Amino acid sequence: MTSKNESLFEQSQKVIPGGVNSPVRAFRSVGGTPLFFQRGQGAYVWDADGKKYTDYVGSWGPMIVGHCHPQVVKAVQDAAAQGLGFGAPTASELELANLLCKILPSLEMVRLVSSGTEATMSAIRLARGFTGRSRIVKFEGCYHGHSDGLLVKAGSGALTFGQPSSSGVPAEIAALTTVLDYNDAAGLEKTFADMGKEIAAVIVEPVAGNMNLVAPKREFLDALRNLCTKHGAVLILDEVMTGFRVSLQGAQGYYGIKPDLVTLGKVMGGGLPAAAFGGRRDIMNCLAPLGAVYQAGTLSGNPVAVAAGLTTLQLVQAPGFYDNLAKLAKQLTEGLTAAAKKHNIDFCAQSVGGMFGLYFSKTLPTSYAEVMKCDKEAFNRFFHAMLDAGHYLAPSAFEAGFVSAAHTEADIAATVAAADKIFSVWQ
Repeated sequence: MTSKNESLFEQSQKVIPGGVNSPVRAFRSVGGTPLFFQRGQGAYVWDADGKKYTDYVGSWGPMIVGHCHPQVVKAVQDAAAQGLGFGAPTASELELANLLCKILPSLEMVRLVSSGTEATMSAIRLARGFTGRSRIVKFEGCYHGHSDGLLVKAGSGALTFGQPSSSGVPAEIAALTTVLDYNDAAGLEKTFADMGKEIAAVIVEPVAGNMNLVAPKREFLDALRNLCTKHGAVLILDEVMTGFRVSLQGAQGYYGIKPDLVTLGKVMGGGLPAAAFGGRRDIMNCLAPLGAVYQAGTLSGNPVAVAAGLTTLQLVQAPGFYDNLAKLAKQLTEGLTAAAKKHNIDFCAQSVGGMFGLYFSKTLPTSYAEVMKCDKEAFNRFFHAMLDAGHYLAPSAFEAGFVSAAHTEADIAATVAAADKIFSVWQ
């Protein structure tokens, strides 16, 4: 009998490329039929067949207070009743901008946009306009949205001009991006020594979450800040994923590093399309209508999305919120690691705040190359076995996972117990 998930996927492929509106949803990495979700509540989601799962994806991070939190839902309903959008300033977007600047010391000014891709694309244009330079530096395995200059992979050699990682990206644009190894402070220093006067900006995920979770080394973070300051380049921390997720002040507060510009998304939208970029006042003053760097968006500061974001950011400021989130994530990673060890399986895990990474490897990876050495097929088997047991992990070995405040210790224990059962018959 064909499941509703299978039927929906079959129909979707006729009118939507690949049957999905974002590639990772297609399950191509893990195989099988993608799930079509119909509702979520707290730490759980239900698919089209009515099966319940403990959710460790959380809409890829935004659902930090859980699905359908009653205060967030009410705020959205109240805002929608006043109007779905105006394309004009509202008091609520000023309130959100003030709150963002209050929480994050690096934000002197901020502009609201609608997606993380839009935020990073705009921040890079702004950095180029501010410095008058063209080259940007990114790191292998870090994802910053799908704008042309960022869909770039490393070429051959330690220091290289980037090569397009997507059809449709002109080589001439990719050539303005230099791609380095994540956590390689020495490589970054050599790049600045060779071409420091050309570099407009360095953009980095302060905790990588798009090649699975890779934590930064202290010397790498220090090199980022010191070299950008020394050479007049703009340091952009891409906190679309880590912002308000690893701590209230994001990775910049967690690790004590101050960017020149920061990009935000996911949590700050409370599950609706909202994002932002901001930072130093002298740089932000280069934006139109004040300066010559153009950026615009019809839906920027949409009142319904702003309402969801404002309410979510108020909820995460509750005393002990992040301590509890980190405790749950640590219980999950330590529990899974212990279960694998009991059955002599090469597996390790780690967490940073409310983010976590799972690796079928003997050691924690610190770079893209090391992530690529993890056993992807073992992850795929584990993913499907956990899915069958009612636990929804990211459908890729190269994505971080997330816990929410709605998860309980009982949820974590049940997830670990399911993994232990799977590992007990692992061949």
